[in-house]
Amino acid sequence: VLLKNLVVLGYLRYDRAERLYFPTPRVASLGDWISQALFGQGRVLELMHELHDATGETVSIAMLNDIYVQYIRVIQSRHAIRFPTDEGSLRPLTRSAVGWLLLTDRTDAEVEKLVRRANIAVPGGEERVPLETIAAELHDARLRGTLYLENLPLPGGATIGVVLPWRVQGRLVVLGMGGT
Repeated sequence: VLLKNLVVLGYLRYDRAERLYFPTPRVASLGDWISQALFGQGRVLELMHELHDATGETVSIAMLNDIYVQYIRVIQSRHAIRFPTDEGSLRPLTRSAVGWLLLTDRTDAEVEKLVRRANIAVPGGEERVPLETIAAELHDARLRGTLYLENLPLPGGATIGVVLPWRVQGRLVVLGMGGT
């Protein structure tokens, strides 16, 4: 029933002889509003390119997706030693400076719950980050709206992030830059 409704709405094409459904070009337009909501008139994308041009490091925009950081837009580092992050990829929020910054609008109780759940999702106990470590950084990050961390998610790397001045569906959006 769902597939037939999607055909009627123009999102799927149905081939009766093959009994096959296939997406139509209308599916591609489903996400058009996201770029406008996230990037407005493009100033954020310009800022990302300016930061990348000035440093050559990886620049990203990220949001919280359950217990994960999801990288919405990424410009990869052009340096020989880099820590690549793919657009759309997910990383447990405890394993990212950007993830910690995305917790700054949450209460301490909410932070504790999210960190506990994210740590459970991290394979291997050595990569789990204690709540106390994150909580200590969150106090100052809440005041400044920025966070700088070294050796997370990888040794030898560092990330700086800033909370952007708008929200998407009530959720924080963070601009991050990271490298060696």
